[in-house]
Amino acid sequence: MIININDQAGLLLNRPEFKNLKKIIGVRNKMKKLFSIICLSLVLILFSYQAKAVDNVVYGSSAGDFEKIGASGSQFLKIGVGARANAMGGAYTGVANDITSIFWNPAGLADVKGLGANFSYTQWFADFSHNFAAVAAPLGESFTVAAHAISFSSDPIPITTMEEQQGTGSKYTVSDVEVGLSFSGYLTDQFSFGITAKYIQNSFASLSSDGIAFDVGTKYYTGIQGITLGFAIFNLGTTMQYMGQDLRTTKQLFTSLDASPLDAEYLSSSYNIPLIFRAGLSSEIINIEDEHKLLVAADFFTYSDVPEQFALGAEYTWHNLLSLRAGYLLGQDSFGFSGGAGIQYIGGGFNGSVNYSISPLEDFTTVHRISIGMKMD
Repeated sequence: MIININDQAGLLLNRPEFKNLKKIIGVRNKMKKLFSIICLSLVLILFSYQAKAVDNVVYGSSAGDFEKIGASGSQFLKIGVGARANAMGGAYTGVANDITSIFWNPAGLADVKGLGANFSYTQWFADFSHNFAAVAAPLGESFTVAAHAISFSSDPIPITTMEEQQGTGSKYTVSDVEVGLSFSGYLTDQFSFGITAKYIQNSFASLSSDGIAFDVGTKYYTGIQGITLGFAIFNLGTTMQYMGQDLRTTKQLFTSLDASPLDAEYLSSSYNIPLIFRAGLSSEIINIEDEHKLLVAADFFTYSDVPEQFALGAEYTWHNLLSLRAGYLLGQDSFGFSGGAGIQYIGGGFNGSVNYSISPLEDFTTVHRISIGMKMD
């Protein structure tokens, strides 16, 4: 009698006592993948901690006695967009699944499957306003493209001098702008990526500077307890330098010789935009028949010009209609607790939402945000 070993092994593994063993092996394989990703993320974080100096421009962490405050310009690039994300304290790198993902993790755009748009308005302090507008569209079944614009501007500011400290009667404004294009998609059922190319301009009075930068992000759905990991690097780009009419002047170099004045121009130093690395995770720890959902998230941010920060956030959703959110930002000397709410309508191939967030500051002022989003399947 001939015994087929492969057939006997197959029958043996299908016996009830071996089914749990197969499940355990599957979980171990998933844990190995998760462990590899965590190790890779730790390497990236440690790499970002290394300080270096190139052409007198300083990068690095704030560990020890090393200080990096004021090492970069274009600070508006660090202002978060979207009321939902900010209500959760900015713990959104692993959550990102809407059009505001452009700011938090461009890989999240892969979850936008239909034609959509989002507009967010932020009432910043000191009479500044911050606006975000974006549109997204699917490109085939697995990819999404999007275009966005961000503006940060002030009300007219009086010009003062040492002689006229009450104002000269003239005014100027500050206006910063970012516009960009994003591309995102799924490489596997569990792994998505995203990349953004953007143009940045800073201006005040008659001076302006511009540059180009790139953002890169990834998301990984572990399949373990609903945990999603997200990683993103922002503002990989060129240095910027102010130029404009206010740098030009006329100087008389030799007064004793009664020489004619000469045209001259002040030199401005170049500066870097803030390099940002984000790592985050999220998990929907409660989901009772889509009637009650509880999402929790945690993020780590490291910047090239300020100390590292951590964020914790939570979102409770009732019947996919009403959401309540709260978050806390650690390592920030201005912001701490945040909160907000949102309402969503889904029906007839249309998905619309209105979200609001509030972020109190240490000096008892508050930052208010409102976002309006819509998507058509």
